[in-house]
Amino acid sequence: MEPDEGNQVSVRLASLRDAQRIAALCEQLGYPAFQEKVQRRLRRIDQDEDNAAYVAELSSGHVVGWVHVHRRRLIQTDAEVGGLVVDEDRRHGGIGRLLMQQAEQWAREKVCWAVHVRSNVVRKDAHAFYETIGYRRIKTQFTFRKALHPHRNKDIPCNPEPAL
Repeated sequence: MEPDEGNQVSVRLASLRDAQRIAALCEQLGYPAFQEKVQRRLRRIDQDEDNAAYVAELSSGHVVGWVHVHRRRLIQTDAEVGGLVVDEDRRHGGIGRLLMQQAEQWAREKVCWAVHVRSNVVRKDAHAFYETIGYRRIKTQFTFRKALHPHRNKDIPCNPEPAL
């Protein structure tokens, strides 16, 4: 825990009630998300031992960040951060560090040998943050994507859940 303008910050597992705030935080980085879709994704993450999502919450109950970490099933077992977002009004206050420490602890418990993070080339502040907390740049690469359903909304999951 670290103080944040009079509030204590704690990190806990994300729950369905966090979906609206998680969606809003995604939008701050330019990734539109809808509460219902975030809820579906959180349900899947919660049911999969190779995934975990955590939120940073002020003592007032306001969620100010989240991290998603997952185990990669490759020849070597390691973990990857699928996403990290801290509210733009709360950055540089130690919240990102707390979330990353939680992700690293989860990876240790899963016996992963390393944690990987990918960051868009334009996010210079994020690069500096990761280097400050001990990550080192190991390569530069291009990411390619081929749409398998070009007329389909990119935010629809591959295996949509049945209507509840």
